[in-house]
Amino acid sequence: MTMTRSRRETVLFKHPFRIASVERLLPAGSYEVVTDEESMEGLSFPSFRPVATMMMVPAPPPSSFVEMITISSIDLADSREPMRWRSDSDAPVDFDKDRGAASRTDVRRTLAEIERIAKVLRGRHRQLEPKLLATPAKPLVSALPELKEPGRDLRIDACRGIALWCIFLDHVPNNIGSWLTLRNYGFSDTAEVFMFVSGVTCALAYGKAHARGGWTGVIGRTLRRSWDIYAAFLLLTLACAIVVYLAGGGRLADETNTRILLEYPGATLAHAAILQYRPVNTDVLPLFVVFHLLFAPLLWLLLRVPNVALGASLLLYSLVHVFGWTVPAWPNNVWFFNPLAWQVLVVLGAWCITEGKRFGPWMTSRTALVLAVLYLAFSLTIALGLSIKPPEVLVPQTLAKLLYLVDKSDLDPLRLLHFIALAILAVWLVPRTWRGLTTPVMRGAISCGENSLAIYCLGVLLALASHIALVSISDGLAMQIALSLAGILVMIAAATLLSLIRIKPRQQSPLA
Repeated sequence: MTMTRSRRETVLFKHPFRIASVERLLPAGSYEVVTDEESMEGLSFPSFRPVATMMMVPAPPPSSFVEMITISSIDLADSREPMRWRSDSDAPVDFDKDRGAASRTDVRRTLAEIERIAKVLRGRHRQLEPKLLATPAKPLVSALPELKEPGRDLRIDACRGIALWCIFLDHVPNNIGSWLTLRNYGFSDTAEVFMFVSGVTCALAYGKAHARGGWTGVIGRTLRRSWDIYAAFLLLTLACAIVVYLAGGGRLADETNTRILLEYPGATLAHAAILQYRPVNTDVLPLFVVFHLLFAPLLWLLLRVPNVALGASLLLYSLVHVFGWTVPAWPNNVWFFNPLAWQVLVVLGAWCITEGKRFGPWMTSRTALVLAVLYLAFSLTIALGLSIKPPEVLVPQTLAKLLYLVDKSDLDPLRLLHFIALAILAVWLVPRTWRGLTTPVMRGAISCGENSLAIYCLGVLLALASHIALVSISDGLAMQIALSLAGILVMIAAATLLSLIRIKPRQQSPLA
């Protein structure tokens, strides 16, 4: 499995200089260089090779911003001054000495660097091979290289996979399994988690596409992903209508918002094509079509002025609650998830990636933890108070009514604060190196998170099938538990199969 990591270093130029990737003369000063590396497969010891190098340089005047440019290591070496790296220290590198070294040819420098790396790798191999041979083999479940080297954060996929399970459980009406989800224990539910994690994954994926292919690569990838989600939405809409029709329609058609599609298929499909009509439980997909289409300009802002991008998102979110702004829908002009409000979670997730190092210390501070726990306890008391008759046993009636005022369509501020409190608690309780990520259950969640689009669509159909089974066969407790467990197991099996189909061609390609 290929792993990636980023290495940040600072270099110091004491004189103005030029670099091949920039046409203008750059001033003297300290410059941050970011190198993305990926693991070299086939070796018995961990080793990484560079795949992209970026440099933070001041934007052309009169702008005062800083922009990230893609360079090569040879461009950096040829920037009119020789340089020496000090990756194990935060001190800047002095470029003022040994100017005569700049006259070496690129080929000689490259060959010398390759020879040096080869000697280091051979030495490490001789040191590590006896230890590796003496170490007994471990079971597959605990062999998790992502936890040992900087790479993909498996908590992201695990969190998204668990959110998909909870969304399925919540979509089955009158299901005992929904008591395992967040919905009954506070102001927010797993929809907020899914939106936020999607913003995180978009920033990571499209940020890597920008580093490798520039803005052309980012735009191309956003268009492809938007098309995938759009096609999945239309196919899921048709699938829901077919299932309801085969089940006899009737009350089920009203509950799933498919009666109008069955009675007026032409007009309804036309509105679905422009994302104005949505069957029940498919509302998330049109949002992601729009969000992915607009993520390229959002990423441009986040890389240059991240705080301005977040501030603009929060301003739009505030104006939605002040003026009641929304996007036209059909036939009742109501979005279950108002895109103008829910965009704040996607932007917040992407912002946490670009500003994570500055924002991280506050998230892990004891002050933030105490405030988060207090707010979660407050919301838990109110939520549970509504399940007790009379609710005054736990909370006053005036506070119990507060939960009825928490609007989901426009992402009420109480829901947003509740999610942020959950995120702070999760950061404290689940570190990146948590060994629980190696368990079979978490492996299943990770597989579902890695195939989120297909598993989400499958979950919608499974929830619809479970609803039909509860109505037509039995709505007893045993049936509810059986349908909940069966649905999650089917999702895990489908995700595992999709992962095998995606990985197998990559493993066989060198032999073809």
